[in-house]
Amino acid sequence: MIKTKITEMFGIDTPIIMGGMTGVGYGQLVAAVANAGALGFITAHMFPSGDDLLAEIEKTRALTDKPFGVNLTLMPSITPIPYDDYREAIIASGVKIVETAGRAPTDHLPRFKEAGVKVIHKCTSVRHAVSAVKKGVDIISIDGFECAGHPGEDDVGLVVLLPATVDALPDVPIIASGGMADGRSLIAALALGAEAVNMGTRFCATQEAQIHPNVKQKIVDNTELDTVLVGRSLRNTARVARNAVSEQVAEIQRDPTRPFEDVKDLMAGARGRINVLRDGDLDGGIWTSGQSQALIHDIPTCAELVANIMRQAEAVRARIGN
Repeated sequence: MIKTKITEMFGIDTPIIMGGMTGVGYGQLVAAVANAGALGFITAHMFPSGDDLLAEIEKTRALTDKPFGVNLTLMPSITPIPYDDYREAIIASGVKIVETAGRAPTDHLPRFKEAGVKVIHKCTSVRHAVSAVKKGVDIISIDGFECAGHPGEDDVGLVVLLPATVDALPDVPIIASGGMADGRSLIAALALGAEAVNMGTRFCATQEAQIHPNVKQKIVDNTELDTVLVGRSLRNTARVARNAVSEQVAEIQRDPTRPFEDVKDLMAGARGRINVLRDGDLDGGIWTSGQSQALIHDIPTCAELVANIMRQAEAVRARIGN
């Protein structure tokens, strides 16, 4: 068994976390992750209201008696997102772990602290991590350039970003995000000072993930070269899977004078969630995937995945020790 500050703080069996993922982080998968001994997060903004989120939390509780959390990705939106309602639903549910991303959760921290909720904030730079801790978050999840989704604009890989964050925040538990997919990743992250690893793409390729089998198989088939960076000209970089749509967007955005309107329809989140994740059309829209897909070679159950990761981690630890 590998025990860390994170496993002790949250009462989980392994230092493995599945963070919030749009279109993926539903209760069925989160419960399977929890039952496997890891920590999963329901993605709040997939639900239209606080009541709907509360219902998903209760549904998850019916499937597991292990700890799990809720992700709040705080971002600007044309359509207002009911963040205050989500926050109150989380508190009312008794969930004690929240993962935030995007802007700092400054306006939500007083209520969460009052309710005894621990807040993990995901950052892509050391300076943002230091700032978030000063504002009151409890834990930092530091996201390297390898990650799926938004890696920030500094382009620093996790092998440098992780220990730099640990050095800057020696008294704060740090979670390693981006490029994590197996037991080797876990041991490497612990050696660099992390207390746990966050895996997103790896948990997409599991039996319990409610996404189309075509997407899972594509993750298995892809290599580290099969992602594309879009949104660079807008300073809102996202790492997504390589397909016809993402390559078209990247080509358009090579001209920094082209406005967002030129790619707005191509980058619409609904296209990715419906056409790709739900219906399995791999060229139907943009969908996120990290470079860790190069390390993913099967589609196990969550229980099998976590057990395999820990078995490999123990073997690596023994080899290094010898």
